[in-house]
Amino acid sequence: MAKKTNYLIGKAEELAKITPPPKINPQSRDLYTINEVVARLRPQLEHVNKEFSTLDADLCPRGYAVAEMTLHPSFIAKGHYPKQLLRDMGVRSIGSKATEVKPDKWMRKGAPQPSPSTSLFIAGKITNFEDYANKLQGITEESPFSEDLMKVWRFSSVSAASKLKQNESSKPGYFEVGIQFIPGGTSEFIKQSFLAYAHKLGFQSKDELSLEVSSLWFIPVIGDPDKAIELARHSFVRVVRPIAPLRSFRPLVRSLPGSAMAKLPTAPPLASDVRVAILDGGLPETHAIKPWLNEYKLSDSASSDYPGGTDHGLGVTSAFLFGPLPHESEAPRPYSFVDHHRVLDCDIDTEDPLELYRTLTHIEDILISRQYEFLNISLGPDLPIDDDEIHPWTSMLDSYLADGETLLTIAAGNNGENDESLGLNRIQVPSDSVNAIAVGASDRMNQSWQKASYSASGPGRAPGRVKPDLLAFGGSHHQYFHVLNSSAIPEIVPQQGTSFSAPYLLRKAVGIRALFGHDISPLAIKALLINSAQRNEQEQFQIGWGKVIDEVEDLIRSPSGVAKILYQGELLPGKYLRVPLPIPKSGINGMVRIRATCCFSTHVDPQDTSMYTKAGVEIAWKPKKD
Repeated sequence: MAKKTNYLIGKAEELAKITPPPKINPQSRDLYTINEVVARLRPQLEHVNKEFSTLDADLCPRGYAVAEMTLHPSFIAKGHYPKQLLRDMGVRSIGSKATEVKPDKWMRKGAPQPSPSTSLFIAGKITNFEDYANKLQGITEESPFSEDLMKVWRFSSVSAASKLKQNESSKPGYFEVGIQFIPGGTSEFIKQSFLAYAHKLGFQSKDELSLEVSSLWFIPVIGDPDKAIELARHSFVRVVRPIAPLRSFRPLVRSLPGSAMAKLPTAPPLASDVRVAILDGGLPETHAIKPWLNEYKLSDSASSDYPGGTDHGLGVTSAFLFGPLPHESEAPRPYSFVDHHRVLDCDIDTEDPLELYRTLTHIEDILISRQYEFLNISLGPDLPIDDDEIHPWTSMLDSYLADGETLLTIAAGNNGENDESLGLNRIQVPSDSVNAIAVGASDRMNQSWQKASYSASGPGRAPGRVKPDLLAFGGSHHQYFHVLNSSAIPEIVPQQGTSFSAPYLLRKAVGIRALFGHDISPLAIKALLINSAQRNEQEQFQIGWGKVIDEVEDLIRSPSGVAKILYQGELLPGKYLRVPLPIPKSGINGMVRIRATCCFSTHVDPQDTSMYTKAGVEIAWKPKKD
């Protein structure tokens, strides 16, 4: 007797309903008296004002300056945000970063320990800071903002050295500067102040290549490396870092003559209505993927191909269409047609590292068009992520992916064997995107798989600490990932790298869409991939949520005794949703094990690295009591 196949149960969101919020019994107590708080904060604020008094007008446009206000670790939740205090001081929060504080008291039991906290960057007139230091003398517990003052641990100035980053692999003299604007108002005076100051120091600013995301403005500049610290002294400069070079296109396995003839399928793709694009280095003049290539577009038709870019682009596109090509049998049937956009060209290989900004502009143009549901990027800056600062690549991608209507896979990077103690093995920009899927590589396809040694590790930046999101087979010396070469008669060549594991995972995502149609959203597909991932004994910072299942059909069906239930929908801010499990009328005998995966997309605040996402979801189990 044939075994019954259990397929995915959909439309479960019809069982969900909005429910009243749980009853909350807030318990609070004052950690300090107002006199203790003033005694600690007033000298700090006076020191900040002393630092401000030494700054030239060039550094403080219209008399504005930026200080750092660090919150007490017991009061870092968004509900404790010191809104009233900022209003009374006459300052605005223009960004934040995560930090660590060891307070003398805290709300928990036991002796205080070093704990995560948040530092707010606050901007205001220097005279406002001076006035508030004097005002602190007369504050009492009845003052309207005294409660907010209790939440502050420290006021401090922002040193230029803390803004300056290092990157030994970058070309000297080329920098990327992040400028903080004041939200909700005109910031042109800040921009003009910085441009004038940079010019005074001898820096050449490339305003035409600048990028504005939320209230951050990223601009490339060229100048004397010894003066970079002076550039960082400008009050509204958030970060000055060397511009990272492009990730190497050199294959981890040197291209050899094809090891075997490729046996490509003759059938058309399973679905013709799925919109997919590979954003890479282009395609060679001769290739065997024309039957499945919908369009080939050049972002800059006046430029020629990047050296090695077309081989890389063909390999990445081959990985999406067919996965790892077999030696003896016919390659699997593609799930969809594909477009290939050459976003990388020969101009990137000039002596000018600023040309990497052109690539980002090309990618942004494609995202603006909103013509694709599925995308892959297997390139980016050769730069491990930084916990304190968001990169323009990451913030731009997250902004366009915030509606959850596009599934983007990004290669995590091949720097996994670099120095772990220096963080040089961490995932590379822009795979820290919270709205995309960062894909690492496994070394084998069978059950004895491990993270490939070259594959970048996590953790990601809070709140997206689990990075890479998933692993997919990417090849290794134990088992290569075979792709097409550019010969007239298609042959397979061995490769390895996250450049190939990322499109291979995208193939599975598109496979789910091809089988289910448009009733399943990109976010639901992401949830299915994560929920079905296989784990091994390796740490989560190495493998993320695990290795994605190799067979697409196994993602949408369940073994005997298992039910996969899919919920899709929207949850409005501040609302509570009860999501019941569908139970058979006959009930369930015995114990069950429940595993749930929740995926959502969110808008982001690139200037607030400590509170990068604008939305969060708290999940609680509420089993019925008999």
